[in-house]
Amino acid sequence: MTASHAAADSTAALGTMLETDEQRALRAAVAAVGKRYGRAYFEDVVRDGRHPDELWADAAKAGYLGVNLPEEYGGGGAGITELAIVLEELGVAGCPLLMLIVSPAICGTVIARFGTEEQRREWLPGLADGSRTMAFGITEPEAGSNSHRITTTARRDGDDWVLTGRKVFVSGVDIADATLIVGRTEDAKTGRLKPCLFIVPRDAPGFTRSAIDMELFAPEKQFELVLEDVRLPPSALVGDEDAGLLQLFAGLNPERVMTAAFALGMARYAIAQAVDYANTRQVWKDPIGAHQAIAHPLAQAHIDIEMARLMTRKAAQLYDAGDDTGAGEAANMAKYAAGEAAVRAVDQAVHTLGGNGLTREYGLASMITGARVARIAPVSREMILNYVSHQSLGLPKSY
Repeated sequence: MTASHAAADSTAALGTMLETDEQRALRAAVAAVGKRYGRAYFEDVVRDGRHPDELWADAAKAGYLGVNLPEEYGGGGAGITELAIVLEELGVAGCPLLMLIVSPAICGTVIARFGTEEQRREWLPGLADGSRTMAFGITEPEAGSNSHRITTTARRDGDDWVLTGRKVFVSGVDIADATLIVGRTEDAKTGRLKPCLFIVPRDAPGFTRSAIDMELFAPEKQFELVLEDVRLPPSALVGDEDAGLLQLFAGLNPERVMTAAFALGMARYAIAQAVDYANTRQVWKDPIGAHQAIAHPLAQAHIDIEMARLMTRKAAQLYDAGDDTGAGEAANMAKYAAGEAAVRAVDQAVHTLGGNGLTREYGLASMITGARVARIAPVSREMILNYVSHQSLGLPKSY
């Protein structure tokens, strides 16, 4: 048995212990769909200024887009664990779907857990079959990572709600049927502002968007949103007005898990390209992968990726088990670990290919900025370190 075969057998054994037969079958099936499209398709879509509609439609037809949503509303009845598998394997194929993070993971989860029956029936079937999408708006120009400084406010006017504010770095607003907006309402008892979530239709009067010019190689565009006295009916409020913070974090924990899966797919794709190149590129007597200066950094990157995958799985399982507190800690750690692993993996992959790593032919250079996204969004690595130091280690805050 060769060393490579031994490693493959070890990985298969580990997968058997960590994943069910159904999850392994899902992973294989999604990988097959991703392989049919691949990186070349993804690059063509981006360069043509299109969206990956064909891949989205095929993933929807196979039931992958709504695998985490309740069966009674057209979903697969599984969890974030399965949705993360879908996103990761599409990323490994070189064609990740960023809107999986936003539409079914964040918005679909929040509506499934806290929405009214009317909201569930209106939105979940469409989110599950891919016929409808929803964006998510939380970040603001002046608030940064401090959600306590959100200034988008919602006030009552008779039975209606009126929203005013701005959001930035909102993905996919141009293709979304609505945006789940995080605003703040006044607590009638204390007068303090508290977070609440509202479904804002794309054609709502006073709701406008403008594209942000980004240096990212991705089909999904980023937008700044302006809400000028956007009037919404009572049914636009998601869930209980007094449970806004709980509902918000019900969406943010899956967001972190899915961002980790997004980063891991990218990292695994990059390392696979580098390993293939190192096995075939021959400058002297042996392939360059025989040299430890090439082999060891790739091995280190692989170890980082596998450790991040384990934490991501832990976070997803905790969330699916209903442990929001445990999932919060693990999801932050998973997102941090996966973001770091992706940056190092892409960097090392480019370096392994040398000058070829910067060519369009090999498609790795465009991933350099993309890999850094997982370090920055949806929350920076420094804020995660703050969270872990305060919540996990009990250290005092400096702010």
